[in-house]
Amino acid sequence: MTGKIETALRRTIDAGGKGLVPYITGGYPGWIDSVRACAANGANAIEIGIPFSDPVMDGPIIQQSSQVALDAGATPISILQEIRTLDVDVPLAVMCYYNTVFHAGHERFAESLAAAGVSGAIIPDLPLEEAGDWCTAADAAGIETIMLAAPTAPDARLPLVVARARGFVYSVGLLGVTGERSELSSTATTLAARVKKVTDKPVLVGVGVSNAEQAVEASRVSDGVIMGAAVVRRMIEGGSEAVGDFVSGVRKALDAATW
Repeated sequence: MTGKIETALRRTIDAGGKGLVPYITGGYPGWIDSVRACAANGANAIEIGIPFSDPVMDGPIIQQSSQVALDAGATPISILQEIRTLDVDVPLAVMCYYNTVFHAGHERFAESLAAAGVSGAIIPDLPLEEAGDWCTAADAAGIETIMLAAPTAPDARLPLVVARARGFVYSVGLLGVTGERSELSSTATTLAARVKKVTDKPVLVGVGVSNAEQAVEASRVSDGVIMGAAVVRRMIEGGSEAVGDFVSGVRKALDAATW
């Protein structure tokens, strides 16, 4: 069955548009208002990070926000409780590390996400070969497991990744951690084009997409973008208003582009 995230993205894609998925660090002061600002300014779905002490995929900005959240007492349980209070009309996904899932237990964690109103999960340090038990539990709970395709993936591996993906395929823009870059990596467009050839699921580029211009560039070969560090930096520096302004600007640029 097609879940809420894929449905929302396909609605925009089928109408000739591009998907936009901002990332917000859960538990950071004011994060709930930032999620609402994303939803109000054109996000198709929103990725909520569950802070972890060893965020291997995340660069300095998201690490900083995660540490602030942890210092303020954020836990997976507290974040899911706060998600229950959200009244946004776009689907939500959590981004977390496998330690969090394993500690809770696959079925328990999947069911707790569903009970909180979360539609999807991104677990970047859980490789395809070891994801079976989690994916079975997630499918049973109606949680879309968003799989990552890496720039180093050989051609034979990509069909296996996309076959297991739910919601959309996360096309990783470059080798390295999240963070803003002055220009979009060439690997971002190269990998997205490779993934698009082997699936009809939405393919979104994430990691290193830093501004509206890069979002448009990445979307020329993909179905849209995930934007993390650029959004979180604005949350740190200017709160939810700055987040809303940034997301609105990216949305307008995507909508104005000719595909």
